[in-house]
Amino acid sequence: MEEHGGFAPNGLSAVVGAFITIMFSFIGTEAVTIAAAESDNPAQNIAKATRSVIWRIGVFYLLSIFVVISVVPWNDPQLASVGSYQRALELMNIPHAKFLVDAVVLIAVASCMNSSIYIASRMLYSLGRRGDAPKALKVTSGEGVPRTAVIASTVLGAGITLFSYFMPAGLFQFLLASSGAIALLVYLAIAISQLRMRRLLRQQNVELTFRMWLFPWLTWLVIVFICAALAVMMVTPEHRSEVSSTLGLALIISFIGLVTSRQQPQGERAASLG
Repeated sequence: MEEHGGFAPNGLSAVVGAFITIMFSFIGTEAVTIAAAESDNPAQNIAKATRSVIWRIGVFYLLSIFVVISVVPWNDPQLASVGSYQRALELMNIPHAKFLVDAVVLIAVASCMNSSIYIASRMLYSLGRRGDAPKALKVTSGEGVPRTAVIASTVLGAGITLFSYFMPAGLFQFLLASSGAIALLVYLAIAISQLRMRRLLRQQNVELTFRMWLFPWLTWLVIVFICAALAVMMVTPEHRSEVSSTLGLALIISFIGLVTSRQQPQGERAASLG
């Protein structure tokens, strides 16, 4: 290990950069709960889907990454050009490594696009119901499908795909940089919301269907970890713009939300949330 520079040879900034990439890769895992909520038995299916995500991440990501770092040195000269998984397969003398990786990536991208359209359409539909998006987005078909939101999400996705044709590297780097900090901010809001909602439900003597492990200490640990990650990114020059732009965007969205909530009648907003 010493011949390759030891642990974290390029410093903590490289670790932070890898952390942002990981956050970008796992954005959308909460989609399983959105899909499960539309099933016949949401309570049982949400718990089942959540457990499924945990073991899938352990098997398909953590185990595979362990194999890669066990086989491929971080300073392998071909690592940047062929990628970590392809290089690991090549070092293990597995034939047609490039074709295998390309096939897996193609299937993964198609699956990701399908789930992304689903999530985006449901979010647009929800925003339309709350009055935070055009009312046309809350229109559903006879089967309850938000077709307008699905079409809008598909058109937006196709536009981004077309845009990536002209500047593939620049667009990917922008999405990678921006979404990592945004994901941290979203998960921070989820953790804070959980603390608040659990307190309100306890005051109302509501029986909880789902109980979180080690609550509230685990939630507070997540909050501290996310705040520490954002602080490290803020003091790191190459990631400072990502955090500052994300915080600025969050302030703008919060201001727009406050304005629209005041303009909408209280009864109508309560009905849309229910």
